Amino acid sequence: MLICFNFESVILKKNMTQLSVNINKIATIRNARGGNTPNILDFARDIESYGAHGITVHPRPDERHITYSDVYDLSQVVKTEFNIEGNPNKSFINMVLDVKPTQVTLVPDDDDAITSNRGWDTKNNLDFLKDIISEFKINGIRTSVFVDPLIEMVEYAKITGADRVELFTENYALGFLKDKYNAISSYVSASKTASDLNLGLNAGHDLNFQNLKFFNQSIPGLLEVSIGHALISESLYHGLEKTIKMYIDQLNK
Repeated sequence: MLICFNFESVILKKNMTQLSVNINKIATIRNARGGNTPNILDFARDIESYGAHGITVHPRPDERHITYSDVYDLSQVVKTEFNIEGNPNKSFINMVLDVKPTQVTLVPDDDDAITSNRGWDTKNNLDFLKDIISEFKINGIRTSVFVDPLIEMVEYAKITGADRVELFTENYALGFLKDKYNAISSYVSASKTASDLNLGLNAGHDLNFQNLKFFNQSIPGLLEVSIGHALISESLYHGLEKTIKMYIDQLNK
């Protein structure tokens, strides 16, 4: 059956924060058994056809989920935004320059990190980030820097030459059920700083169906969220198509 979908109409919809689906967990399931089931490329195509605005991958040095080969293969398949996250070591930089995705998101992961656990110290890594970002921008790749919701870190991210920042939302997610207003406060301040500096604003990490709507409604200028673990987990109950549509509904301002 041929599935037709007007991506442009969704992308241009007013007041819509974009949803980029991180498909690392699909690769984790595949790698648990070897072979090619589930098929990463088929999942990416389906996720786009169900209305997601982009595909995110986060290859790690040990390739324990998304592999570098996956990234190259996906670059030939993804028709919406392709966002590659990762720590900018030499291999990662070379891959991004080869693939030239829509966006690269720089994340300060340690090699043995289970998942992302902090944002960049953009002040102390200023020169390092400036050099890398300059090379990506010369090659026409939009660059986002993963930061904690701290005004100073956002300010120095601007100096790096980044196009966007992605706010690390783990602390918001952890505090949401206890006191969502307190949990969101630093993110509101950071987002206002980004707006004042003309930095685009993304967010991600531990956002889920319960906490996403409040975050989206509270953060002015939020352009994009990247969600993987929760969305893929919830799709085990609801199905992938329904889950994506549920998340998109949460992103209507």
